[in-house]
Amino acid sequence: MASRKGGVSLPERRGSKAEGNKNGIISRFYQSSAVTRGREAASNAVFVSKKLLRSTGKAAWIAGTTFLVLVVPLIIEMDREQQLNELELQQASLLGAPSVGPPLK
Repeated sequence: MASRKGGVSLPERRGSKAEGNKNGIISRFYQSSAVTRGREAASNAVFVSKKLLRSTGKAAWIAGTTFLVLVVPLIIEMDREQQLNELELQQASLLGAPSVGPPLK
């Protein structure tokens, strides 16, 4: 009995590199200057987009943390002051004191 070694060999495809046919329509298309410039433009667009996205993320982080550190405490303090003013007006009206309004001109 003879033993087999190896697998099934398939016929070469048309236009493959094994035949040495480098002048096919598809290979000429991919080697054209328009395709090359298009690839370069796409590569540059991806690079710029990544840089822009990264810098936008950094700017958003800076703006968000600044807002949390500076603006939120200010809003909380203004709300407390407003509540305190309302409480004083309620107490004054309950005690019968005349309400203090804006001065008349």
